[in-house]
Amino acid sequence: MNISTKTIFLFLLSLIGTAVMAQEKGNIRVQTIAEKEQSVTDESGQEATRLVPVSTVVPGDEVIYTISFTNISGEPAENVTITNAVPQHMAYVGETAFGPGTEVTYSVDGGISYGSPDELTVKNDEGDERPANASDYTHIRWVMRNNLEPGSKGFARFRAQLK
Repeated sequence: MNISTKTIFLFLLSLIGTAVMAQEKGNIRVQTIAEKEQSVTDESGQEATRLVPVSTVVPGDEVIYTISFTNISGEPAENVTITNAVPQHMAYVGETAFGPGTEVTYSVDGGISYGSPDELTVKNDEGDERPANASDYTHIRWVMRNNLEPGSKGFARFRAQLK
Protein backbone atom coordinates (compact mmCIF):
# COMPACT_ATOMS: atom_id res chain seq x y z
CA MET A 1 0.00 0.00 0.00
CA ASN A 2 1.61 3.33 -1.04
CA ILE A 3 1.59 6.36 1.23
CA SER A 4 -1.42 8.11 -0.39
CA THR A 5 -3.53 4.97 -0.41
CA LYS A 6 -2.52 4.29 3.19
CA THR A 7 -3.39 7.87 4.20
CA ILE A 8 -6.79 7.65 2.52
CA PHE A 9 -7.43 4.26 4.14
CA LEU A 10 -6.51 5.57 7.61
CA PHE A 11 -8.64 8.67 7.08
CA LEU A 12 -11.66 6.62 6.04
CA LEU A 13 -11.18 4.37 9.06
CA SER A 14 -11.24 7.45 11.29
CA LEU A 15 -14.55 8.47 9.71
CA ILE A 16 -16.19 5.25 10.87
CA GLY A 17 -16.26 6.75 14.34
CA THR A 18 -16.71 10.35 13.24
CA ALA A 19 -18.79 10.61 10.06
CA VAL A 20 -22.17 9.91 11.59
CA MET A 21 -21.61 9.65 15.30
CA ALA A 22 -24.52 10.07 17.65
CA GLN A 23 -24.21 9.98 21.38
CA GLU A 24 -26.00 11.25 24.41
CA LYS A 25 -24.04 13.35 26.88
CA GLY A 26 -26.31 13.47 29.90
CA ASN A 27 -29.29 15.39 28.55
CA ILE A 28 -27.70 16.43 25.25
CA ARG A 29 -27.82 14.28 22.10
CA VAL A 30 -24.80 14.94 19.86
CA GLN A 31 -24.34 13.90 16.23
CA THR A 32 -21.35 14.56 13.95
CA ILE A 33 -21.47 14.41 10.16
CA ALA A 34 -18.49 14.63 7.76
CA GLU A 35 -19.23 16.09 4.32
CA LYS A 36 -17.52 17.58 1.27
CA GLU A 37 -18.61 20.38 -1.02
CA GLN A 38 -19.70 19.31 -4.49
CA SER A 39 -20.48 21.60 -7.43
CA VAL A 40 -23.70 20.83 -9.29
CA THR A 41 -25.48 22.39 -12.24
CA ASP A 42 -29.27 22.48 -12.21
CA GLU A 43 -31.50 22.06 -15.28
CA SER A 44 -31.43 25.82 -15.95
CA GLY A 45 -27.61 25.83 -16.07
CA GLN A 46 -27.12 27.52 -12.69
CA GLU A 47 -24.13 26.29 -10.73
CA ALA A 48 -24.48 25.69 -7.02
CA THR A 49 -22.53 24.04 -4.24
CA ARG A 50 -24.01 21.40 -1.98
CA LEU A 51 -22.73 19.27 0.86
CA VAL A 52 -22.51 15.51 0.26
CA PRO A 53 -21.43 12.70 2.60
CA VAL A 54 -17.73 11.89 2.47
CA SER A 55 -16.97 8.74 0.49
CA THR A 56 -13.35 9.27 -0.60
CA VAL A 57 -10.82 11.90 0.31
CA VAL A 58 -7.35 12.51 -1.11
CA PRO A 59 -4.59 14.63 0.41
CA GLY A 60 -5.51 18.30 0.10
CA ASP A 61 -9.28 17.71 0.21
CA GLU A 62 -11.31 19.65 2.77
CA VAL A 63 -13.91 17.96 4.94
CA ILE A 64 -16.68 19.91 6.63
CA TYR A 65 -17.63 18.60 10.06
CA THR A 66 -21.04 19.55 11.41
CA ILE A 67 -21.81 18.77 15.05
CA SER A 68 -25.51 19.05 15.90
CA PHE A 69 -26.82 18.87 19.45
CA THR A 70 -30.28 18.68 20.99
CA ASN A 71 -31.48 19.09 24.56
CA ILE A 72 -33.50 15.89 25.05
CA SER A 73 -34.47 16.63 28.65
CA GLY A 74 -37.39 18.56 30.08
CA GLU A 75 -35.09 21.10 31.73
CA PRO A 76 -32.89 23.89 30.33
CA ALA A 77 -29.28 22.75 29.85
CA GLU A 78 -26.75 25.13 31.36
CA ASN A 79 -23.12 25.59 30.34
CA VAL A 80 -23.45 23.45 27.20
CA THR A 81 -19.95 22.74 25.93
CA ILE A 82 -19.19 20.84 22.73
CA THR A 83 -15.61 19.66 22.27
CA ASN A 84 -14.34 18.01 19.11
CA ALA A 85 -10.86 16.73 18.30
CA VAL A 86 -9.44 17.62 14.92
CA PRO A 87 -9.40 14.14 13.33
CA GLN A 88 -6.11 12.31 12.93
CA HIS A 89 -4.36 12.99 9.58
CA MET A 90 -6.31 16.24 9.25
CA ALA A 91 -5.28 19.88 9.74
CA TYR A 92 -7.81 22.44 10.94
CA VAL A 93 -8.52 25.14 8.34
CA GLY A 94 -8.10 28.51 10.05
CA GLU A 95 -11.10 30.69 10.89
CA THR A 96 -13.68 28.07 9.84
CA ALA A 97 -15.02 27.04 13.26
CA PHE A 98 -18.31 28.65 14.17
CA GLY A 99 -21.52 27.97 16.02
CA PRO A 100 -24.40 30.40 16.48
CA GLY A 101 -24.56 31.67 20.07
CA THR A 102 -21.25 30.08 21.05
CA GLU A 103 -17.77 31.15 22.04
CA VAL A 104 -15.12 29.16 20.14
CA THR A 105 -11.74 28.31 21.67
CA TYR A 106 -8.92 26.00 20.60
CA SER A 107 -6.37 23.63 22.10
CA VAL A 108 -2.84 22.85 20.94
CA ASP A 109 -2.07 20.40 23.75
CA GLY A 110 -4.47 17.54 23.15
CA GLY A 111 -7.47 19.19 24.81
CA ILE A 112 -5.87 19.97 28.17
CA SER A 113 -6.17 23.75 27.90
CA TYR A 114 -8.06 26.13 25.58
CA GLY A 115 -7.68 29.69 24.42
CA SER A 116 -8.28 32.12 21.61
CA PRO A 117 -5.90 31.96 18.62
CA ASP A 118 -3.88 34.96 19.82
CA GLU A 119 -3.29 33.27 23.22
CA LEU A 120 -1.95 29.97 21.90
CA THR A 121 1.72 29.12 21.52
CA VAL A 122 3.70 25.99 20.67
CA LYS A 123 7.37 25.11 20.88
CA ASN A 124 9.42 24.73 17.73
CA ASP A 125 12.07 22.02 17.23
CA GLU A 126 14.65 24.16 19.05
CA GLY A 127 12.36 24.52 22.09
CA ASP A 128 11.51 28.17 21.45
CA GLU A 129 7.88 29.29 21.72
CA ARG A 130 6.11 30.64 18.68
CA PRO A 131 2.49 31.66 18.03
CA ALA A 132 0.36 28.63 17.17
CA ASN A 133 -0.90 28.19 13.62
CA ALA A 134 -4.34 26.81 12.82
CA SER A 135 -2.66 23.57 11.71
CA ASP A 136 -1.32 23.17 15.29
CA TYR A 137 -4.84 22.96 16.79
CA THR A 138 -5.73 19.55 18.22
CA HIS A 139 -9.22 20.32 19.57
CA ILE A 140 -12.00 22.87 19.12
CA ARG A 141 -14.45 23.82 21.87
CA TRP A 142 -17.78 25.63 21.54
CA VAL A 143 -19.39 27.00 24.74
CA MET A 144 -22.98 28.20 24.48
CA ARG A 145 -23.54 31.71 25.82
CA ASN A 146 -27.12 30.91 26.87
CA ASN A 147 -29.01 27.91 28.22
CA LEU A 148 -30.25 25.33 25.69
CA GLU A 149 -33.98 25.07 26.31
CA PRO A 150 -35.79 21.69 26.31
CA GLY A 151 -36.12 20.38 22.75
CA SER A 152 -33.88 23.12 21.38
CA LYS A 153 -31.12 22.36 18.89
CA GLY A 154 -27.82 23.93 18.02
CA PHE A 155 -24.92 23.23 15.71
CA ALA A 156 -21.24 23.89 15.30
CA ARG A 157 -19.11 23.49 12.21
CA PHE A 158 -15.47 23.47 11.12
CA ARG A 159 -13.32 22.48 8.16
CA ALA A 160 -10.21 20.34 8.14
CA GLN A 161 -7.89 19.34 5.31
CA LEU A 162 -6.42 15.88 4.76
CA LYS A 163 -2.62 16.14 5.14
